[in-house]
Amino acid sequence: MSFRAVYGSHPLHLLTLVAGFALFGYVVATIGAAALWNPDTWWQSIVVWFAAAIIAHDLILFPAYALADRVLVAARGLRPAAARRARVPVLNYIRVPALGAGLTLLVFLPGIIEQGHRAYFAATGQTQEPFLGRWLLLVAALFAASAVVYGIRLVVAARATAGTD
Repeated sequence: MSFRAVYGSHPLHLLTLVAGFALFGYVVATIGAAALWNPDTWWQSIVVWFAAAIIAHDLILFPAYALADRVLVAARGLRPAAARRARVPVLNYIRVPALGAGLTLLVFLPGIIEQGHRAYFAATGQTQEPFLGRWLLLVAALFAASAVVYGIRLVVAARATAGTD
């Protein structure tokens, strides 16, 4: 009987899981379990934020972006005539910048909502006011770059189909 038949996946999967749990154990042993919980303000505890991130992703975010993806897939039949002729699917040109926008929002959310503004100002001498505007510019640039690449792909595909006709 093979390992895959017994375990259900490749041995590298099991090795990755064991390494992940070992890393987690090392982190907890190094920083101590007390560092994961803030008794003064419970909502600032690492454990609470980790649990909230799991719940928010699995119960809110995953269904939301799965639904958005289904809407995009269903709407792809409404492409312009040139896009239908050229056969360049638009879906990934929307998915990639949307993923970038979501990930950068998660990374920069504390700055965008100005959480910890006193500590940030004390450390840098600057305010967090530009974070939202800069994030919006980054998102606009991601979508603009994706649109430019999509436009180039449409032109190349249209020339290729015109050359074969």
